[in-house]
Formats: sequence, C-alpha cells, structure tokens
Amino acid sequence: MTTVEDPVAAAERCTPEYRRNPHPVYAHLRETAPVCPMRPPHGVDTYLITRYEDARAALSDPRLSKDMYGAMDAYRRIFGDSSVALDDNMLNSDPPKHTRLRKLVNSAFTPRRVEALRPKIQKVVETLLDACPVREPVDLLPAFAFPLPITVICELLGVPQEEREQMQLWSTTVAQTGFSKESKEAQAKAEESLHGYFAHLIARKRSRPGDDLLSALTAVRDNDGGLSENELVSTAFLLMFAGHKTTAYLIGNAVYHLLSHPAQLRAVLDDPELIPQAVEEVVRFDGSVETATFRYATEDLEMSGTRIPKGALVQIALMAANRDPRKFDSPDEFDVTREVGAQNAHLGFGHGGHYCLGAPLARLEMQLALGGLFGRFPRVALADPTREAPWMEVPFPAFRGLAELSVVLDPAAP
Repeated sequence: MTTVEDPVAAAERCTPEYRRNPHPVYAHLRETAPVCPMRPPHGVDTYLITRYEDARAALSDPRLSKDMYGAMDAYRRIFGDSSVALDDNMLNSDPPKHTRLRKLVNSAFTPRRVEALRPKIQKVVETLLDACPVREPVDLLPAFAFPLPITVICELLGVPQEEREQMQLWSTTVAQTGFSKESKEAQAKAEESLHGYFAHLIARKRSRPGDDLLSALTAVRDNDGGLSENELVSTAFLLMFAGHKTTAYLIGNAVYHLLSHPAQLRAVLDDPELIPQAVEEVVRFDGSVETATFRYATEDLEMSGTRIPKGALVQIALMAANRDPRKFDSPDEFDVTREVGAQNAHLGFGHGGHYCLGAPLARLEMQLALGGLFGRFPRVALADPTREAPWMEVPFPAFRGLAELSVVLDPAAP
C-alpha cells in the first residue's frame, strides 16, 4: 500500500507553472500515485484521487462524508470559524439532511423551469454584448463572463439590482482562497457580511414576498417545512456562490479554448448545433472546478492499493479524472465533436447524490453565451495570440479559470 507522500504532487501543485498547466502533474499522479497522500498549504493531511473510476466511486461512496461538521477540527483549521454559519447547507451534509435540503431547492432547477429562463438569459447576453467595444480590446471576464451568471442567479433569488455589485465583491473575496493571516481575516469579514446581508434580505422577503426562489424558500421555512433559519441563509449563499463563479470561469475557459483551437471554432461556426457538445467538451477538457469539495473518511477504506484512514480528508481531482486515458480516447485533445453519452461521461459536474443541482442552468447559460458571442462576432480573436494564457494563481487548487481574457470582437470592423 502507498504510505508516503508523493514528492512531485506535494511540490508542484503549489507553483505558478502548475497553475498554468496542471495536467502533466495529474498525468504523473494517475500513473504513479492515483490515491496520493499529501499535505497541502492549509496544513491538513489530505488524500488526492486522480483516476476516473476511483473518482466516480468516491463521489458516491457513503463512507466519504460531506458533513464537514463531523471533521470540525480539520474544517476550522482550513476555513476558520466564520465559515461554519454559511456552510450549513446541502453541499456540506449527508442524508437524511442532504436529501431534505436538496428536495426543497430541486424544483427551481428542473429542465422545464430552467428552459423557461431561456428568453431572460438570452436578453442578458444581448445586453452585455451591446455594451462591449467592437474594434478595441475588451476583457470578456468582467464585461461578459462574470456579469451573465451573477445576473441570472440574482434574478432567480430576487436580489435587488442595486445590491448585486456589493454582493459580488464579498463573493469574490470569499472565493480567493488564501492561508495568510490577512487573507483569512478578509475572508472572515466578507463571510460575516454575506451572512448578515442574506439574513436581512430574507427578512425583507418575509414581509414583502416576490416571485423568486428565496421568497419561496422563506415561505417553506415559515410553514414548518423543516428548514432552519440558518439553513435558509446558508442555502441562499450556496446558490449565489455556486451559481456564479463556476459558470463565469467556464464561459471564459470555453471562449479561450475555442479561440486557441481554430479548427474547433470553425466547426462550431459552421454548425452551431455543435454548441451543446462543445460545452460538454470544455467541462471535460478544462472545467472550472478542478477538485471537488472536501470529504472525510468515516471509516478505514482502501482505494487503488492505498489505505485511507478513518478521519482523513479526501479530495477528488475532477480535472485529472476527466483526462484519464483509461476512460477517454485522446483525452488531451480538445474535440468539440466528441460524442456525449455514458461512454464519454465526464465528472465535471460531479456524480451521485451531490451531482451539481445547477448543471442544467450552467449548461443553458454557456450555450446561450457561446451562441450569442460567436453568432454576433464570428471573427472574434484573442487580442494577443502570442501571449500565454494568464490563468488564476491561487495557493490551493479549487477553481480553474483565467485571470483575464482580452479579445477583439471584430478586428475587421470599419
């Protein structure tokens, strides 16, 4: 059994080179240490899973708990006390609590409900593109990729227009995972502000309900629907946080890879019906969620010859699993014509009971974003094709996204 830390994984997962291209490190791990014990910057020993079949099994293994309150010492060491109140939600729970909380929110993300949002999302796409300069470079992240999903999720929750910018700033601070004293203090302050904001917003929904998800959840809470006040606040935070950053980074990753692979872009331009497949390929090839959120072992278990002891933290590298050659043909090739189905089922949205609830909405937002952008600006190009992509540099792999995406929407415009 593997009992020692893999030195390549420990050293290389924290370097700028890794952030620019993590895939060689993951390829090394899949072959030499598929379940790799390591000590990340947060200082808590963790087992990293990188092969597809192991990852898929781990995502639905009941012995790997998502209830981080059960691993409270490790949880507090990583995230601090301030995160506890905001993490009382379905993402950090096991059945039966997870089942209860997910059922309350699930009705908002059915295919029918999501499809009904199409005209509203399409309008947001058009409005954002209308505001972009055409002949000079524009950073599509703040101009397009970020405001699209935050506008949609805020509309869904019923967040007033004039309050969205401040909420986005707090969310950005929370997402910037860091382990310095200053970073933790800034995160704690932002978490406290978000908790207070949502508590206040819920009180307003209680007195003046609207036609939005948060009003509906507040009514469930007040009608003894099995939802505590803190669960309600935490669920609102989860929906806002999960529905914003991940989709924004996915849109950026998708545009970048299409512009960096001219043949693939040409295929999409020639046949827009390929856009749904292109979305799935982006999620597989370079998705925005690099590793699934923490789990911990409730008992000793073994995976790929490695013993994971009871109480150990476990992370599942979705990005590594999605390029496993045991599952995918030519996994390092970006191919928008790759068949979508069980044979090529990626794990970008997870698997099992914690499969991403918002996946249908994220898919629709991405499809409309790509369709709107390339439909209106088929000649869009990177502002500087020779420049290396500026991927975000974070001290701990969680999200995968660009720090900037500078393009010219129509280089040939008069």
